Amino acid sequence: MDVNELKNHALNIRRNIVQMVYSAQSGHPGGSLGSADILTYLYFVEMNVNKDNAASTDRDRFVLSKGHCSPGLYAALYEAGLIDEDLTTFRQLNSKLQGHPNMTYLDAVDMSTGSLGQGVSCAVGMAIANKLDKNENRVYALCGDGESEEGIVWEAMMAACHYKLDNLCIIFDQNGLQIDGDVQEVIGPLPLKEKAEAFGAAVVECDGNDFESLKKAFDSARATKGVPTVVIAHTVKGKGVSYMENNYAWHGAAPKEDDYKIAMEDLKEVR
Repeated sequence: MDVNELKNHALNIRRNIVQMVYSAQSGHPGGSLGSADILTYLYFVEMNVNKDNAASTDRDRFVLSKGHCSPGLYAALYEAGLIDEDLTTFRQLNSKLQGHPNMTYLDAVDMSTGSLGQGVSCAVGMAIANKLDKNENRVYALCGDGESEEGIVWEAMMAACHYKLDNLCIIFDQNGLQIDGDVQEVIGPLPLKEKAEAFGAAVVECDGNDFESLKKAFDSARATKGVPTVVIAHTVKGKGVSYMENNYAWHGAAPKEDDYKIAMEDLKEVR
């Protein structure tokens, strides 16, 4: 799949993220928009997952550790044909598209997440299980840089390196912002690279909003043997919507009608 096709998929995903959060008048658009390119690359290039094997254990797995960014996950699953739910039912009563992913509702959702930090541990468990079962499929987990302030993330990293989980790729979506502002001002989780290396992981940094850069990072992760890989993906929170970019106020806020119109105009075509 060429870069232009990926860009168009990412654009559709971003449009649906905005549509979902606007329809619900609730949700987390900022981090979802920022990670849209990562999700696009994972579901359209990197991972072995499709509609036919969604209910099977014989495929790659993805854990959205930062579960509040469920609009991004649902939009990516919809774009990839892995779900066919009405996206405008997001966060509505009896909808399968709840504010945090629930694995009991949808086969394509691999883990119920929302309690920050725990998704990485779940991914480590999946990777260990694959090793024990001699299952060659890979496990990917997407973690926020604000989420990396949780100690459980680093306990999981210690286990991943101890068990030499080279079938595991942990992605830090590093946009520098969280719900209360700049991550360094809140509690200062950086430097992520040196921390991950200290535990024994292989680390590669990339532009998380550029498909060529993402390709190099994930190719490196797949080629790494004997240790897990951490991909530090530098992204722009709110990417694609002018007034949301690099603005932490849109971490968990829904656009009103005028804002919605501007956002959809911003996402009218690939810029």
